[in-house]
Amino acid sequence: MTIEKGNLSIHSENIFPIIKKWLYSDHDIFIRELISNCCDAITKVKRLSSLGEADLKDDKDFSIKVILDKDNETLKFIDNGIGMTDEEIKKYINQIAFSGAEDFFKAYKDKAENEQIIGHFGLGFYSSFMVSDSVEINTLSYKEDAKAVRWLCDGGTEFEMNESDKISRGTEITLNISEDGKDFLDEHKVKSTIEKYCNFMPYPIYFEVANKEPEKDNDGNIIIEEPKPLNDTVPLYTKRPNECTDEEYKEFYSKTFRDFKEPLFWIHLNMDYPFNLKGILYFPKLNNNFDTLEGEVKLYNTQVFIADNIKEVVPEFLLLLKGVIDCPDLPLNVSRSFLQNDGFVKKTSDYITKKVADKLVGMFKTSREDFEKFWDDISPFVKFGIIKNNKFADKVKDIVLYKTNKDNYLSVNEYLEKHTGKLENEIYYATDTTQQAQYINLLDEHGIEVVLLDHNIDQAFISHVESANTDVKFKRVDSDLSSLLTEDDENVDEEANKDTLKKMEDLFKSALGVEKMNIDIKTLKNDDVSSMILLSESNRRMQDMMKMYSMGMDQNMFPSEETLVLNKKHPLVKYIIEKDDNDTSSIIAKQLYDLAMISHKPLSPEAMSEFIKRSNEIMKKII
Repeated sequence: MTIEKGNLSIHSENIFPIIKKWLYSDHDIFIRELISNCCDAITKVKRLSSLGEADLKDDKDFSIKVILDKDNETLKFIDNGIGMTDEEIKKYINQIAFSGAEDFFKAYKDKAENEQIIGHFGLGFYSSFMVSDSVEINTLSYKEDAKAVRWLCDGGTEFEMNESDKISRGTEITLNISEDGKDFLDEHKVKSTIEKYCNFMPYPIYFEVANKEPEKDNDGNIIIEEPKPLNDTVPLYTKRPNECTDEEYKEFYSKTFRDFKEPLFWIHLNMDYPFNLKGILYFPKLNNNFDTLEGEVKLYNTQVFIADNIKEVVPEFLLLLKGVIDCPDLPLNVSRSFLQNDGFVKKTSDYITKKVADKLVGMFKTSREDFEKFWDDISPFVKFGIIKNNKFADKVKDIVLYKTNKDNYLSVNEYLEKHTGKLENEIYYATDTTQQAQYINLLDEHGIEVVLLDHNIDQAFISHVESANTDVKFKRVDSDLSSLLTEDDENVDEEANKDTLKKMEDLFKSALGVEKMNIDIKTLKNDDVSSMILLSESNRRMQDMMKMYSMGMDQNMFPSEETLVLNKKHPLVKYIIEKDDNDTSSIIAKQLYDLAMISHKPLSPEAMSEFIKRSNEIMKKII
């Protein structure tokens, strides 16, 4: 073969600058593209061999090699796949954007469907010019009597092609790394990039560093290690669920996500119709801080890594999970970075949502004990999913559990049924069991369990539940409890009661130095409770919302509507009612207010210091 020179046939003007600067957002993508091409080449020759159209002789040990030569500043990609003739190089390399994979697939799609061809666009090879001054191809076709071909291009529109001395089937691509690509002369950089994009590719990938000093043991002997592929050619998600053990699922999880805490449970996705999708979604033990919670769902296309956490495919709420999803049918764009067909992608997303919901409902119905064991960890995920995704909400709304102060796990219907005759479609909850212990104990004395809602998603969640089910109302334990905790007092002198209330308001305003005071005097069923703070549920939620969105605004713009409830049966309250205003009454009023407030919310540093000082003074009077 004589030396041939010519111009590349470019289907689009100025395509090299596009490839180098705009087609691929990350330069490390070239490693994915070139190794994908190697896989395609092997898959093609295997398919031809299975059809009796290729004689592989004894060369059936398929693999891919990546060799880094720091001294010569090159990076080689070698496969023993189908190879190319000079005519095929002219067709598939010189004519940019003429996809060899697509052309091959069309020719053989009706003859064998067992293996997937990765490439679709024909531009993957040219991604190598993002990091190279020049690229050389050395290739020998599988065809009988084929001649080896060498092709060289410096990234312009000109190429050089002649005969080479290659004697083994396959293709060797050599990248002469440019100044812009110097990062890829680093051993760790190349190895980690291969592991990132090619971790599950279907043929073993070996990485070598040329002229590397061999490792030696303590006696100076060279350590000879059997080469190991960087990738897992048959990842667990490609198998059927009944072929996998629990230990294999756990091992795959720790290896893939470098998380050595065991997952709670997992869902193995395996679908062939109406589209092809495989994967495993893991439920990790979630952190309580929902704001910093982030999962990791890796998206693959025919065992080629595409990206993490693509929200078009994986619904946003499922991104709290960790998992691997492989969907060969995804309609990717030319750089495999973005999705092109919203309709298909939505079906994929809906399918994944349905499978997760079915798994949770199945656990609830068949393994309630296990479901309750996992509930504290998965509840933020389930609640977030209900808020964000209506289809998910419709499926799982009846399996949402609420943990109570008695360590029971009850659904809304179970809670309401348990309190029939005591509550009217009300669910009492606490956000801080220590802070609100007094209120919880008061409700406990009346046989009412309190559900615990201490996660920062819970307020948004209960508002969502109330909007979807208008018959259910959530009340925090320090909201209006008058109907539950007070005794009927048939002999109330309304006029005397008004005078007493006026006297107490004046006393507390004077003692606390405030202009306004909401006070109520009740006969509480519990004699030990002297005072407590109540705040209507709607008002408290408004305060919480304003704190969340005010971003530093003066909270005095939204005054509190807290009410101090005094128990007229308690000796301290009786004393200040019956005695005229004096120093002792003022001290008791301050103490009653602080004691009630401590059970409602934390005191300010100044108020706490004053409370401690006053408590010490009171105790001195005892001795």
